[in-house]
Amino acid sequence: MAAAHPVPTLEDSVEIEASPEEVWEVIKDVRRLAEWSPQVESTLLKGDLALGVRFTNANRHGELTWRTHGQVVTFEPGNEMAFRIEENWVVWSFRLEKTDRDTVILTQRRDAPDGISDLSKSLTDTYLGGQEPFTAVMREGMRVTLQGIRETVLSGVRK
Repeated sequence: MAAAHPVPTLEDSVEIEASPEEVWEVIKDVRRLAEWSPQVESTLLKGDLALGVRFTNANRHGELTWRTHGQVVTFEPGNEMAFRIEENWVVWSFRLEKTDRDTVILTQRRDAPDGISDLSKSLTDTYLGGQEPFTAVMREGMRVTLQGIRETVLSGVRK
């Protein structure tokens, strides 16, 4: 097995003036990630999201493009979903938490419980500016993604 390289957990949250059901309706389709994420260009998913379902993302950073393959590892409608990326072993998740203010805290998180693969480390160091700079890009991308989801929910747009 390839070596695992530790990477920091990333997490960011946004408060949305909506119900958990309204937020879930927007985020439950990973094909919509391209609407909000500055890195995801498209997501190929056959059918609906559910535990164990696999999908493919087309990603971009500057001129560099690549594909990743995800598998849903947590799927609790109205509460949380998470998917593990095959190529780098990281787990991305969205968790909803209802507040007592009739709002929802939506948290996006990137964990690497098994570290990242040699391949991912090498590609990040060679083509994406290194671990620290790319981690900063990921943090900013999470902020952009969460704000985009918030704006979509508040605008009432449903697809």
